[in-house]
Amino acid sequence: MKEFDAIIIGAGQAGPPMAARMVEAGMRVALVERDVLGGTCVNRGCMPTKALVASARAAHVTRHAAQWGVLASGPVGVDMKRVRARAAKVTTDARGRLESWLGGMQGLTLLHGHARFQDARTIRIGMEALTAPRIILNVGARTLVPAIAGIDRVDHLTSSSIIELDTLPEHLLVVGGSYIGLEFAQMYRRFGAEVTVVERGERLLPREDGDISEAIRDALEAEGIVIHTGAACIGLAPHPDGIALQLDGGSGEPAAIGSHVLVATGRRPNTDGLGLDAAGVAMDARGYITVNDELATNVPGIWALGDCNGRGAFTHTAYNDFEILAANMLDGDSRRVSQRIPAYALYIDPPLGRVGMTDAQARATGRKLLFSKRPMTRVGRAIEKGETQGFMKVVADAETQQILGAAILGVEGDEAIHGLLDAMHAGTPFPVLRWAVPIHPTVSELIPTLLGGLKAAEEG
Repeated sequence: MKEFDAIIIGAGQAGPPMAARMVEAGMRVALVERDVLGGTCVNRGCMPTKALVASARAAHVTRHAAQWGVLASGPVGVDMKRVRARAAKVTTDARGRLESWLGGMQGLTLLHGHARFQDARTIRIGMEALTAPRIILNVGARTLVPAIAGIDRVDHLTSSSIIELDTLPEHLLVVGGSYIGLEFAQMYRRFGAEVTVVERGERLLPREDGDISEAIRDALEAEGIVIHTGAACIGLAPHPDGIALQLDGGSGEPAAIGSHVLVATGRRPNTDGLGLDAAGVAMDARGYITVNDELATNVPGIWALGDCNGRGAFTHTAYNDFEILAANMLDGDSRRVSQRIPAYALYIDPPLGRVGMTDAQARATGRKLLFSKRPMTRVGRAIEKGETQGFMKVVADAETQQILGAAILGVEGDEAIHGLLDAMHAGTPFPVLRWAVPIHPTVSELIPTLLGGLKAAEEG
């Protein structure tokens, strides 16, 4: 039995920095990883996919260079092997830096293997047993493939396997019209594939407000992506020309014939196989580890960070989980998950930056609300760049004058949204921001005007 002060299972976004803080505090720490270091973000998520998005955008801009007065001779070609190699290098370089950092960390024991609870203080990796008074779970999540009719009869891709492609699909079928599915849909359309998206819900991105869903659909369809929503009876079947997509339970003509199909319908936590029952750790019905506002499980001395706790599904929320636990455990602080303002981005073109409540969520609170909305055609930076699709909007509490939520769907919206996020975090009333003097020409310079337009109307 090897004894440690702490055992961390999983080397994703929260595990390594937590290990570093504990080692700095003089603890002996074991970090266990059964796969590659870096977790989803580095290996199968943000880093490789955003590298692919960048390549796709380069192809798209080159094809349309004439609108900026730039003449590109000949058709634009995409070398998918080089595109894939570039994305892979982004991943391997990041993983290599992480491996070097962890490998040189005094007081850290890095172990590779499948960790499983023997009891609430003991972890077994094969024949080896480890014990510690503190155990931190950072095991992440993986792609979820639901029970789609015919899925077992066709080859299918997930968000993890599609990034390994180094050839261009002739026609990509995307099952799932939410964040991951739409990023890959636009990406492969820009690489040159025909793309069809099918979504069970009545609109794309059902968690967003309807105006955002509609604007994003318009932008994607303008690039030639075919979109089917309200598809309650999705089915897949082998076809002489590839894979048939059915929307009517298998009868009638297929809605599309694709060469490849991507299933992008969600993720599930990597909690099966951990032996959580042996430790008495509680989970919810979907397999997420139940944690309190300070990320502690129901078993004293065991915490869960990142995607596996169901309190966030992003790299930045996983890292913030580390920050919360480190502050509370090592710095005598009292930080909580409920203090976190939800924020995220959708990396299509134009990108969507989102913070706080949607309009629908704000209305559900019963508060007196103020709304404002402005088109990106009012933004000098967008006009100069020739990218005026989208809009920005904000909702605020009429009595407290606090910003409750905002969205920027437009060029650089994923960056500009941080001005509103920071103001919300600081609790700054919106009238204060109206007198800010932003730099011209930027996307953010319209924010004071946006806030100045807040009024008690449906949507400003």
